[in-house]
Order: sequence, then structure tokens, then C-alpha cells
Amino acid sequence: MKIDLNSDMGEGFGPYRLCDDEAMMKIVSSANIACGFHGGDPDTMGRMVRLAKLNGVGIGAHPGLPDRLGFGRREIPFQADELRQQMLYQLGALMAIARAERVTVSHISFHAAMGNMVNRDPVLADLMMDAIVTADANLAVFVTSGSEIEQAAKRARLKTLALFLADRAYDAGGKLVARGLPGAVIKDEAAVRARVRKFLLDGSVETIEGGVIAMRARSILVHSDTPGALELAGIVRGEIEATGATLAPAAELAE
Repeated sequence: MKIDLNSDMGEGFGPYRLCDDEAMMKIVSSANIACGFHGGDPDTMGRMVRLAKLNGVGIGAHPGLPDRLGFGRREIPFQADELRQQMLYQLGALMAIARAERVTVSHISFHAAMGNMVNRDPVLADLMMDAIVTADANLAVFVTSGSEIEQAAKRARLKTLALFLADRAYDAGGKLVARGLPGAVIKDEAAVRARVRKFLLDGSVETIEGGVIAMRARSILVHSDTPGALELAGIVRGEIEATGATLAPAAELAE
């Protein structure tokens, strides 16, 4: 089996960095690169693209709301077309930077509040997917299985790749537990190891309530801003390799 391991990267700006991006890039198979709104800046984006190229890592755009102070996790009531333009602005910037390095952007993964807003609104989801098609119909979209984004991407005939978030808790309905609630972010190495192993072996995950639900995914995400993210990513990669699976970038697995 082939599986993607990805992380949201380049989310600092200027001299400020959230994690050791250079080390993380040696662990993952795909990188979701912040495009300057919730994090990142032109120099950081260029550095991430070059690091990805050097390490053979798939390059993805990670657009978010223009809210550095809130790290793109606070919802702002933009109009639908404003969100569309914000997404295209960020995607286009990363595509130009990648082209200058003679590589291409292969996927897109919405960040935090932007993704939540799109996932709640079928009309907005269709608008965003249609915009992605006009930018590059070959892009793959990272999705949560069964989500509005997944359905809209399929309607637009875009390729998709379903995610399993190794460091985030799920509820019985398969939705992510809100970050402000206890246990929503999983930082314990043993817990992450057990979750990933269960996912890899039988395609399921234990919910925050203690039950078990199916988890249909071909890509595992570790957030770079989770405490100990580098160690957690190493654990996830180790578990992938221990099951006999091999790493592959998102573009190779999306369908």
C-alpha cells in the first residue's frame, strides 16, 4: 500500500518559524505551503518550494484567511466572491514561485477557518472548486471523507485525496473536535502511535467518546504547529513503514 504523509509548512513569517521545516521536509511526502495570509511570506514560500524540490516532496498550496494574529483560525464574514479571490490570489502566488523553480504545485489544502466556511456551504464549495479548475484542472484537493468540499470537488471533476489527521480528535460523527475543547489536539506520542497503527491496520479511529468509526483516507496529516510535531511526524512515518506501506506524494495517490 502507498500512503501520503503531509504537513502544513512555512507558516511562520520573516524571522519567525513554527517548526524545523528543513527537518520536517525530510520526513513527509507532501508539503502544504502557507501562501502569505495566515502565515508565510514570499521569501518563506520560495524557501519551502526549494526545500520540497530538493527532497522530492509534493508541493501544495495552503490558503487561509488574511488573519495572521488569529493564525487563520478565526472566521471572518467575507462574501463568497471575496473568499474566492483570496484563495486564487494565494494559489496563484505559489504557482508562480514554483514555476520559477521549475516545479509545479500539485495539490491544494484549505487552512482552518477558510476550510470550515467552505465545508458548511455547498454554493461556496462549488464556487471555490470551479475557481480551482480555472487555475489548474489537474490540481488535487485534500478533503475530509464525506465532506462538502469532497462532494464539490467531485462535481467539478477534480481529483481528491482524503485526509486522516493524526494529531486531532474526532467525534462519533466523524467530525473534528473543536480546538478549544479538552482532548481536541493530541500531543502524546504513544497516543498518536496507537491511532496511526489502528488506522493503518484496520482503517478506523477511536473517537473522543471512546467509540470506533471507519476512517477512509490515503493521506495522514501532522500539523507543524502541534507541540512536538517533528517527533510526531517521525513516529507516523515509522508506523507507515512498519506496516510495509511506502510513502508517496499526494499527486500520485489522488483520484
